[in-house]
Amino acid sequence: MYLEGLHLKNFRNYADLDVKFNQGVNVLLGENAQGKTNLLEAIYVLALTRSHRTANDRDLIGWQANEALVAGRVHKTNTVTPLELTFSKKGKKAKVNHLEQARLSAYVGNLNVILFAPEDLELVKGSPSVRRHFIDQEFGQMSPKYLYNAGQYRSILRQRNNYLRQLQRKQAKDLVYLGVLSDQLAASGAEIVAARLNFLDQLAVWAQQVHKVISQEREELAFEYVNQIKATREQSVDTLYKAYQEQFERQQAKEIEQGTTLIGPHRDDLHFMVNGKNVQTFGSQGQQRTTALSVKLAEIDLMKAITGEYPVLLLDDVLSELDDARQTHLLRSIQDKVQTFLTTTSLSGIARKLINDPTIFNIASGHLSQDESVSSSDGSDSQNGNDGQEPKQE
Repeated sequence: MYLEGLHLKNFRNYADLDVKFNQGVNVLLGENAQGKTNLLEAIYVLALTRSHRTANDRDLIGWQANEALVAGRVHKTNTVTPLELTFSKKGKKAKVNHLEQARLSAYVGNLNVILFAPEDLELVKGSPSVRRHFIDQEFGQMSPKYLYNAGQYRSILRQRNNYLRQLQRKQAKDLVYLGVLSDQLAASGAEIVAARLNFLDQLAVWAQQVHKVISQEREELAFEYVNQIKATREQSVDTLYKAYQEQFERQQAKEIEQGTTLIGPHRDDLHFMVNGKNVQTFGSQGQQRTTALSVKLAEIDLMKAITGEYPVLLLDDVLSELDDARQTHLLRSIQDKVQTFLTTTSLSGIARKLINDPTIFNIASGHLSQDESVSSSDGSDSQNGNDGQEPKQE
């Protein structure tokens, strides 16, 4: 899978941009606050319909503009798919093959991306909510069913929490209705946990292999999924459903007292264990970085195994956070394997040595210029679809 190019209209600091990309490594080079991350964000948005930097879609629309457009063509083994997203004050519209999609869940999955940024170290060091978000975001790209179930779960959870607050305040008293919501949440939660355990088992296999290589066989990485019903991969969805039902019955009085749902996958966590110890608590900074890198690189192979296509890799200023050994492993892992977009203020000696035929785009104040002296001609001989003419921008 690769992204042929990108068309932006009033997206962040890009007023009007058409650019074509290399199928290999694309380096977005420039000083800070010039638009490198904005371009990377546009690719992420095109894939997932939302930004990784803001929860407010209005932030994506350029200054004094009323609407923003992000569009591109995705090449897979046997298909070419045009994708288009429009953002306005009225909301967003998503098109696949020029046809508007009634549900965003039907859009997500046409372009799969993996983002690795310095803040992804929080995957290991951060709160459980960071790891839950990671699980839902990545697995949602791989499985439309998981994406749908996660959306259903969040909707039922909101209803149940609202009703628990009403019971807490004595504004409602119908426990039968609470039982209905509990049953729905148990069913949806069981599906989610079963899928998570399945995906995490597969991801762990790839991550263990990567971690072993980076640590030079000195460390063993394992995943531990932490949940309140002690769910295991061997249990059926029906068994998990009954376990949640029992927990809801047992915790009902406490949940009403606190006015919130205390049981479910929205409270689960993922522990990364290195040589049997939780790397979040006991690991060194180097071990934490190796773990985060191992998990991110493992995602590439897992997505390929599940979807049949390699994803597009987005590296946002991540080289500056990695030492020479980890940089080397990262760059060797992606070379000639996945289309990669890498933002940086400067290319290190290691990067220049290990990246074969990169296309380098110099970015300044939201303007792109391609460095022809070092770029490859593989799918990137024209940067704007107009025979190398300068792209239109503000």
